[in-house]
Amino acid sequence: MQTEKNTRSRRRIAMKLTGIVSVAAFASIAFAAVSSSAESRTPSLVWGACPTGTPAPQQCAELTVPLDYRTPKSRNIKIEVSRIPAADPAKRKGVLMVNGGGPSSSLDVPTAFGPLLAQAIRDSYDIVAFDPRGIGHSTPMNCGRTVDEMIRDQQLGLLSFPAPNGSIDRNIAYSVRMAEQCAANSGDLLSHLTTANIARDMDKIREALGERTVSYYGISWGTYLGSIYRVLFPQRVDRMVIDSSVDPNARGYEDFRLFSSAMEDRWPDLARFGVEQEDVVGLGATEAEVRQNYLAMTAELDRNPVTLDGTKARIDGNLIRLLTWQLSYNDGNFPQLAALWRAGVNLAQHKATDADRTFLRDSANTNITAGVMAGVPADNLFSVGWAISCGDKAWPSDYRAYSRTVQADRERYPLTAGAPANYAPCSAWSPSEPRQPEPKVTQTGNRNVLILQNRRDPSTPLRAAQGMKKAMGSDAIFVEVDAGGHGVLVHPDQNTCAIGAMNTYLVKGDLPAQDLTCS
Repeated sequence: MQTEKNTRSRRRIAMKLTGIVSVAAFASIAFAAVSSSAESRTPSLVWGACPTGTPAPQQCAELTVPLDYRTPKSRNIKIEVSRIPAADPAKRKGVLMVNGGGPSSSLDVPTAFGPLLAQAIRDSYDIVAFDPRGIGHSTPMNCGRTVDEMIRDQQLGLLSFPAPNGSIDRNIAYSVRMAEQCAANSGDLLSHLTTANIARDMDKIREALGERTVSYYGISWGTYLGSIYRVLFPQRVDRMVIDSSVDPNARGYEDFRLFSSAMEDRWPDLARFGVEQEDVVGLGATEAEVRQNYLAMTAELDRNPVTLDGTKARIDGNLIRLLTWQLSYNDGNFPQLAALWRAGVNLAQHKATDADRTFLRDSANTNITAGVMAGVPADNLFSVGWAISCGDKAWPSDYRAYSRTVQADRERYPLTAGAPANYAPCSAWSPSEPRQPEPKVTQTGNRNVLILQNRRDPSTPLRAAQGMKKAMGSDAIFVEVDAGGHGVLVHPDQNTCAIGAMNTYLVKGDLPAQDLTCS
């Protein structure tokens, strides 16, 4: 009974965490590690209540860091830090920094991830997180967009879906407008919003905590953040676990393009679910029928989009594709996926019920409103992912090349209709070139990384994590899990083999002797 209760709890938590890790992966910039004299000048943290209202035992504090680490005496910005102290001070090993991916707000990740972590880990570590620069309560950037605008444009702004005929003209117009708005609203911040600068902020947090080294857990884009921190500050890392990795050598535009093939990796799990729920969703009795009818349904809604009272969103095939991809991140979302597909089928067949319309309206609205934080610019969490990707690595700017790639990917990967390959705000970004090249993820000579990866991840596919392993070489042990979804730790049915390896490493310091495959 207790096991069933814990499993249900993990499912609920995993569903809530989908938004934290969903936007998947961004990038970086490099400078030398700070000197010991800089450490002595870093102020300590004064802990108190969190601006998010998250209750104890989570505490929060502000830290001031340079906007530009090359001119540290110029302008400063604020970083909001959170922690939950080790549950058993007698067993305390140090600090476990955690990042929930995105890039997104991670301030409440200690509270959100706490129930997913083994008690021995919570006993042993202060769980520490922070809102990365430009995000949430850490001097946030914005592009001046309203909630209604984001709801209306989500098929352009969350993934850059082309028109039903494959035209990318509206994507170009949208992206140019967004790049201009972002520069107008946050121009002084943009060139400093990079993964490497966020890694430097992490080290300022370490100094303020008074720790010689820290351990780390990061998921999705958080894997890249951790890998960059490790390159910039190799002697500051004790133990590192990275979950659902990006490929550090496939950044920027290449990173986004991977979403198409990743969704194809994930699709067999969704198709089997569709067969199991045939009476509910009405897409067919075989996996082949589910795919064929899903593609037909989304194509029909592309031809005949619908408007609904109570939402600015266009209810079309691209909205169904977008929501399907997002819900595929976690098996705990499958009940919503069934309702989405049923509503889409009924709408395409002109027999939608009031319940179907309500579900689609609420889903379209909540897809944006759920990411709006009190006391933070409304579009912050929907703009900063672009800003960091653009700041880390310049994207191609030739719209003709985008058009050709979109057409090719629409044929090869119809589930995402060419969106991940499309012209996007980073294609029109100003300044178009990052100020410095990204640090290169390489071996450091310290065997202290555990890489966890689901085999069928719709955001950071297996081959991306294999790219991370290749970059880190013998410094890392790779654990492949025969499961679908984005995130090993946040899976509603945690894999005992993979999570056991993580627990043993973080608590005892013992890495597996060799790479593992967990059934």
